[in-house]
Amino acid sequence: MPSSLADYLAKNYLTADPNTERPKKKRKKTKTADSANEGLIIADDDPPDLRTQASNFGNDDEDGPSIETSGRSAEFRRTKKSNWKVVGASAANDAEKDAADAILASAAAENAARRDAGEDEDAPAVAEGEDDDEDGMRMESGARAGLQTAEQTAAMVAAQERRKKAEAAKYKDSSQADQAQETIYRDASGRIINVAMKRAEARRAEEEKKEKEEQAKEALMGDVQRQQRVDRKQQLEDVRAMPVARGIEDDSLNDELKSQQRWNDPAAQFLTNTKGPGKSVTGRPLYRGAFQPNRYGIRPGHRWDGVDRSTGFEKDWFGARNRKGRLEALDYQWQMD
Repeated sequence: MPSSLADYLAKNYLTADPNTERPKKKRKKTKTADSANEGLIIADDDPPDLRTQASNFGNDDEDGPSIETSGRSAEFRRTKKSNWKVVGASAANDAEKDAADAILASAAAENAARRDAGEDEDAPAVAEGEDDDEDGMRMESGARAGLQTAEQTAAMVAAQERRKKAEAAKYKDSSQADQAQETIYRDASGRIINVAMKRAEARRAEEEKKEKEEQAKEALMGDVQRQQRVDRKQQLEDVRAMPVARGIEDDSLNDELKSQQRWNDPAAQFLTNTKGPGKSVTGRPLYRGAFQPNRYGIRPGHRWDGVDRSTGFEKDWFGARNRKGRLEALDYQWQMD
């Protein structure tokens, strides 16, 4: 009997081993739960731990905890959905949302106050887009800075595509597109320059410049050259109505050939109805006497007194040409002999 031996040793030798058995703690029994109550009811004053559970498994007796369940305990055990709720994280998220809502509300109040106060139109305006509700830094291109998930990247690309389509639809009208693409130019004082008017003035100045150049060329020409140009235009107009083949029945061609005079024409003496020099191209009378020939075949006017006041260049020019032709003819003859 271990208990009597311990008492004997403690009594005689004043030494006793400690009791190896741990004292059992009695637990209070709860009353039978009402059938209306639901769920699992554990009648335990102290929270269970590993040590007490191990001792309970080792010492299973009638003093153990009494567990009573209601009629729906089986349904509670069969449930797979957890009824636990996260308290700390939700509280932190709620606090962040409340702070963000407070910031947005203050910003909206400031914008409303600014609009009511009627600030300057040139003041910077905050553009509201599709991504205003999303927080985070953005780069100049509009992309979000930092690491992103695949869903965020896809949403950003879709938003950019929608924005581009909206802008294309907005400026689809040609008038709006021209008005939007037109560049506004300003001078040094800041006044707007009318580009269309400036272009018209530049074209007008260019036309005036070309007209002045034509007038300068016209001034360098003589009356004969002007009349010849007019006659040439008239001939081109007449050629349109002329046939391709011209024969002896063409009176205009015959008159033109007969009016020509050649200084070495042997049949000129047989002409009875020779016409005098008559008038010049400009309509003025010509000199009827003999005169020194020139390179251009221009006859002197009717007021010429017959005195040659030139430097003699025309005479030397004709003499050089005649001498060159004569030498070429002699050279050819000597080669043939």
